[in-house]
Amino acid sequence: MSGVRQTEHTGSAASAGSAASAGELWLGRRVFGPEQRLVMAIVNRTPDSFYRPGLTWELAAAMERVHEVVAEGADILDIGGVPAKPPDDVDVREEIRRTVPFIAAVRDAYPDLIISADTWRHEVGREACAAGADLLNDTWGGWDPQLAEVAASCGAALVCSHAGGVPPRTRPFRVAFSDVVQDVLDVTLALAARAVSAGVARERIIIDPAHDFGKNTWHSLEITRRLGELVSTGWPVLVSLSNKDFVGETLDLPVDERLAGTLAATAVSAWLGARVFRAHQVRETRQVLDTVSAIQGDILPARVVRGLA
Repeated sequence: MSGVRQTEHTGSAASAGSAASAGELWLGRRVFGPEQRLVMAIVNRTPDSFYRPGLTWELAAAMERVHEVVAEGADILDIGGVPAKPPDDVDVREEIRRTVPFIAAVRDAYPDLIISADTWRHEVGREACAAGADLLNDTWGGWDPQLAEVAASCGAALVCSHAGGVPPRTRPFRVAFSDVVQDVLDVTLALAARAVSAGVARERIIIDPAHDFGKNTWHSLEITRRLGELVSTGWPVLVSLSNKDFVGETLDLPVDERLAGTLAATAVSAWLGARVFRAHQVRETRQVLDTVSAIQGDILPARVVRGLA
């Protein structure tokens, strides 16, 4: 994990306010400072993901992918069992079957890796935390309010996202906002406040504008351009940009040709202060983030010999 400082946290939720004011993010037993940019690698336990469907559906392939992304510099592993797209139903029992045993297997293989469960359901969240998840990535805007209560009771971190108020797995249709960024702020800050009220420690809360979720391409581009407004709230910001439709529509490219556009949006978001980057291509994302960090003076170059010898 190039250029990233990590420390063990031994405090309790009672000290959350001071930690949050210092800009620290606590995930599992690790503490990350405001200058640190984290890569969240994606491992989907689904046969029908929008990007490279079925790549990690088989258990052996999924575990091999875990080994690969850890070697490439992933800080967080995000494990999901339900694709964002409709229509095939995946009920609670099936989502648990797809994800929870795998989370347990990853935890056994990597005791210190930060594991995220991509779910909006509190039943799944509870089982995931029991199996070893440190973070609940709720991409559907607090649709199940009990998920925050699960995060609180399990001591897990929580992602508070903006999904436009639509039910999970709903495609956007003629969506409109008078000010999309203000709507994102209103929703995510309200969800963060609700999570704090439920008992989630402040330093374990992340906000996510959720590019493309309940939005069109214009909305996602504007959110990226004005990301600094989210960062200025003081909450750590997660962005999920990887191969998204707003990148594809901007460049008129299919899903498997969007890496350059994704990395451009990643660099802009990093420069504007985003902290967590959910990505399919881990090595390339890590390199972009380390370059931005070096330009901003947050880390040193890995090697400097030019003009010195």
